[in-house]
Amino acid sequence: MRRNIPYGHQQITEEDIAAVVETLKSDYLTQGPKIGEFEKKFAAYVDASYALAVDNATSGLHLAAKALGVKEGVKVIVTPITFASSANCVKFCGGDVVFCDIDPDTYLMDIKKLEKMLASSPHGTYSGIIPVDFGGYPHKMDEYRELADRYGLWILEDACHAPGAAFQAKDGSWQKTGNSRYADATVFSFHPVKHITTGEGGMVTTRNEALYKKMTLYRTHGITKDPDLLQKNDGGWYYEMVDLGYNYRITDFQAALGMSQLDRAEIGIVRRQEIARKYNEAFAEAASIRIPFVGQGIRHAYHLYVIQVPDRLGLYNHLRSKGIFAQIHYIPLHLQPYYRQFGSKEGDCPVAESYYTHCLSLPVFPTLPEEDQDFVIESVLEFEKK
Repeated sequence: MRRNIPYGHQQITEEDIAAVVETLKSDYLTQGPKIGEFEKKFAAYVDASYALAVDNATSGLHLAAKALGVKEGVKVIVTPITFASSANCVKFCGGDVVFCDIDPDTYLMDIKKLEKMLASSPHGTYSGIIPVDFGGYPHKMDEYRELADRYGLWILEDACHAPGAAFQAKDGSWQKTGNSRYADATVFSFHPVKHITTGEGGMVTTRNEALYKKMTLYRTHGITKDPDLLQKNDGGWYYEMVDLGYNYRITDFQAALGMSQLDRAEIGIVRRQEIARKYNEAFAEAASIRIPFVGQGIRHAYHLYVIQVPDRLGLYNHLRSKGIFAQIHYIPLHLQPYYRQFGSKEGDCPVAESYYTHCLSLPVFPTLPEEDQDFVIESVLEFEKK
């Protein structure tokens, strides 16, 4: 009997297990040295100045949004093709979410529509933007930075799908996603289906020291022992709660797993790209299948391999009948009941809405066996040739 094939799956090696066990046997399970080691290693991986490990990417988005000053009355522009957290972090802080439609090729926030939104509103209407590197396709962040600077906006980049991605800037240089050279902060996810897993977990990267210090404070209840922040100091044990914060800490054994996973991150990216190329070649002559677009100067991380087909429901059910668990990414966020109550409606983001009716994410993960990918290809073509 053929095993089921998921759209994504973690890889846990003996090295991963040994790293976790070693940490479990150490003196620290949380708030120990492994967290700082992981942060430094990840910052180096993406070429960022600072990295802050958190218990999940949603927490990271919340910390960053709060540190960037989101509060009641603040409006932030978000893409509708993303997981709920990309917009929810604004609502957590009391801000308002406004959706900008996607580019029909990349499925990223459409920079031309973004510019039109900004130009047609009084200066200062919006405070920031949250672009999402959907599926592992990186934004050319230098272009978004130019636009943001023109209108006085901050940028919080949601790169949960894109560790290892990169883009070529206008000056010809290659920029790693997450280096935060153009974004004020960037958030990554370590959920099991992502490139690197810690079980649950996330990371925020930045080059802004003040922003980093704010997020560090908010991560641990708003409590500090920093002498520069204390109103008084009773001794070595003394701490003060100087702001309202949260418990968004990650554990040491999760950090140990993350470091072990990071050691083979590049191997995983290359394998994902190989899988994508094989899909592209297999579907090249199938007129009914739209394969992913990749522009010049882009290193795609392929967290997702998304096709568009005329009968998405039919293909979805056909694959499921064969044990192939393709998935949908995503139901447009502006059409979710929660966001409809704030005035979002059908027709607001027509490209995103059209995309949703046709999109399907096929299995893509480093340990996907070739015979399983062959079976996926065979099954997709079998349905599309009917």
